[in-house]
Amino acid sequence: MTIIRDVVVTPVAFRDPPLLNAAGVHQPYALRSVIQVVCDDGVVGLGETYGDDSVLARLRAIAPTLVGRSVFDLNGIRATVEAVVSGVAARDPDRLTGEASQSRAVLSAYAPFEVACLDAQGKALGVRVVDLLGGPARDTVPFAAYLFYKWGGHPGEPPDAFGPALDPDGVVAQARAMVERYGFRSIKLKGGVFPPEQEVTAIRALRKAFPDHPLRLDPNAAWTVETSRWVAAELDGVLEYLEDPTPGIAGMADVARTTRVPLATNMCVVAFEHLPEAVKRDAIDVLLCDHHYWGGLRLCQALATMCQTFGIGLSMHSNTHLGISLAAMVHLAAATPALAYACDTHYPWTVDDVVQPGALRFVDGSVPVPEGPGLGVELDHDALAHLHDTYLRCGIRRRDDAGYMRTVRPDFAPPRGSW
Repeated sequence: MTIIRDVVVTPVAFRDPPLLNAAGVHQPYALRSVIQVVCDDGVVGLGETYGDDSVLARLRAIAPTLVGRSVFDLNGIRATVEAVVSGVAARDPDRLTGEASQSRAVLSAYAPFEVACLDAQGKALGVRVVDLLGGPARDTVPFAAYLFYKWGGHPGEPPDAFGPALDPDGVVAQARAMVERYGFRSIKLKGGVFPPEQEVTAIRALRKAFPDHPLRLDPNAAWTVETSRWVAAELDGVLEYLEDPTPGIAGMADVARTTRVPLATNMCVVAFEHLPEAVKRDAIDVLLCDHHYWGGLRLCQALATMCQTFGIGLSMHSNTHLGISLAAMVHLAAATPALAYACDTHYPWTVDDVVQPGALRFVDGSVPVPEGPGLGVELDHDALAHLHDTYLRCGIRRRDDAGYMRTVRPDFAPPRGSW
């Protein structure tokens, strides 16, 4: 039955560029947690999630309670996770993915263990995770070039390979580098950094440079309803969708009533209990799923069915992640026919990884489904040890984009719903 003998949770830290967003700027190191579910038959299932200290504490509390369970007993494992997490204060690990809730805390704690168990199931049976999820609806998964305004390098450090992007020319140059290197056929710009007029100008510059690429803009709810309406009017016919221009379901509904531009979210609908109000108010056209906080791969497939039922399009959100998460995202997207938009991914910004090279690659902007059993990726134990040592040395224990920005701009305040 492939019984869990041990669960190993390893926090890691890896280099992250100074990417700007409405919450501030990325710190020099990003945090993740790597899960190894070690089974009695020698199979090891892999999972990955956030690495903030609060998340890590929950993972470590859950890990020993899973010993002795079968990796096929996902209902029992979920019930165990819920019992451990119940009553623990919920917290959004990055402040860019909507409000925290108790249900979301349970599902986000369960997700990496579900992925690790599915990986172990696949390895034990000799099949891929995509096959456990119903089989591939597509063999390759398209991703979008994820553009950021950014500094050339972290303060006191030389410029990184991408260099600065602080104006439309810099944004277009970054897009060219991404498209030439990876072949992306869709483009997304993270906004909420500069006045909205400047970001509209940047989108127009991207449209001129890439006339056939679908374009998206995501200011992470930095704008008022009025500003959101203005941007939507200015970019009508230009954007594939406008993501989270203003906070909350009510605010999004107010914008939706006056624009033809599709509105997308990964902030105002982040748990199943948010769906009824969003549907009733007709607040969103596209929902960005994320298995890290929607409860894993199978619950994201359930979410896809709900979206189909109510005529909501489905895309995929990304947080700064490593190869285990990318592999899980690819298997999920491949097995979910309703996921009709190119997915987000931060992976091109990542220079380190914990998986052995070769299984994951971009081909014409898409990632082919890995061929091996389970997730199709294997752990690089030397890389894991190195990034764990980096975690121990870097001194960062929670993501704090605003705090890091204030080391450069002491008066910085995130412009949530105020621009």
